[in-house]
Amino acid sequence: MPQANLKAQLGSLIKLQELDTQIYKLRLEKSLKPQEIKVIEDSFEAKKAHLAQLEKSRLDLAKQKKDRELELGSKEEATVKLQGQLYSLKTNKEYQTMLQQIQDSKADVSVIEDKILALLVETDKVGAQVEEEKSRVKEEEKVFLSEKAAVELRVKEIDERLSQLDAQRKQALVDIEPKILSQYERILASRDGLAIVTVQGNSCGGCNMFVPPQVINLIKMYERIITCETCNRMLYINEAD
Repeated sequence: MPQANLKAQLGSLIKLQELDTQIYKLRLEKSLKPQEIKVIEDSFEAKKAHLAQLEKSRLDLAKQKKDRELELGSKEEATVKLQGQLYSLKTNKEYQTMLQQIQDSKADVSVIEDKILALLVETDKVGAQVEEEKSRVKEEEKVFLSEKAAVELRVKEIDERLSQLDAQRKQALVDIEPKILSQYERILASRDGLAIVTVQGNSCGGCNMFVPPQVINLIKMYERIITCETCNRMLYINEAD
């Protein structure tokens, strides 16, 4: 291939690489967005789950309180019944036994009342936590929706920019010979979106490995495309440097 033509081809490849570098970075950024959304969604769902657990605890306490109140009503009814039987007894022994049963029943009532009181205190405590957590979750939802919207907006911006770059890329391909383009595309796909790099000093701009002087001389001759012996990327010399 004539020297001037190869120079022109390399120049076109360099311009194409500039576009592909932007495309690669944007596609990579876009690919990470679903996980980014999942992270903020999981965080918000965890806060909602905590609120749901508190609400369940409040319902459980309410059920326990209702059960104790039924138990209290039953025990008080039994006490009244025992007291009603007290004066129908004929012997002192029976009378003393009944008094003991009434006393035990009243003691049971007192224990149940204490349990109900403790449940009331705990219910109020958990209720306050529920209301506080509701307010917090409400604010967290605003933050979550705002962050999610920002990510979705960025994805939209990326798509718009990629559309522009893809159009520019199609135009850039016109100036590149099919065989050279095929080689470029193959390297691009296997080397993380970087197919052509400049030699910086005596190092490959892609893998930083040493480029021998004789290879640099071959690049400057523009007789054929020279690739890095280590990473296989196309090499060129920035003559401005």
